[in-house]
Amino acid sequence: MTTSHLQHLVAVMDRLRSPGGCIWDAEQTHESLLKYLLEESYEYIEAVETNDREAMREELGDVLLQVYFHARMAEEHPTEPFSIEDVAQGVAEKLIRRHPHVFGDVIVNSSDEVLENWEALKALEKGRTSAVDGVPLAQPALPLVSKLLYRAEKNRLQLDLPTEISEPTASTPEAVGDVLLATIAWATAHEVDPEGALRHVARKLAAQIAELESTVI
Repeated sequence: MTTSHLQHLVAVMDRLRSPGGCIWDAEQTHESLLKYLLEESYEYIEAVETNDREAMREELGDVLLQVYFHARMAEEHPTEPFSIEDVAQGVAEKLIRRHPHVFGDVIVNSSDEVLENWEALKALEKGRTSAVDGVPLAQPALPLVSKLLYRAEKNRLQLDLPTEISEPTASTPEAVGDVLLATIAWATAHEVDPEGALRHVARKLAAQIAELESTVI
């Protein structure tokens, strides 16, 4: 029987993690690998945004590696072990449960109804009572733009920034937050992903900084 590449990856990870394998791999923990999971995810996002198919394949493999690595370590837990097979089983069962219009007799007429059903089933499964339960509040794009502006200022680079913008009514975190919230709400209402839009502007900002740096003598 031919071994699939996914099964081969399981065997490779087992070899690396087992006695006689890789010292570095054996030393890792779920906590120590978190930074790599985040880094690989961002690298895959960049590959998609730049439409680099070769990089997409490679970076998606790196993300998959993190999944397999964490699952292999999880097998070693003394009281609550689980394997990559358990992970795959769980997500497959979840997909079946949350697609009753495909695997059951529920009828839907639009993508919006699919999402409504998904969220309703998710809330029921998780026992959630609030719409904000389980929502991650950290957003990476805003810190990214802030860091780029900060670096430009510290390096005395005069950026060509938009001037026709609505300013907050006061110089307070609350006022600035209201403007940002209104902007995000407007974008969402017009079916524009504010995170993606801001990342697009951030990439242009980074290119502008690089261009300015290349002219500095």
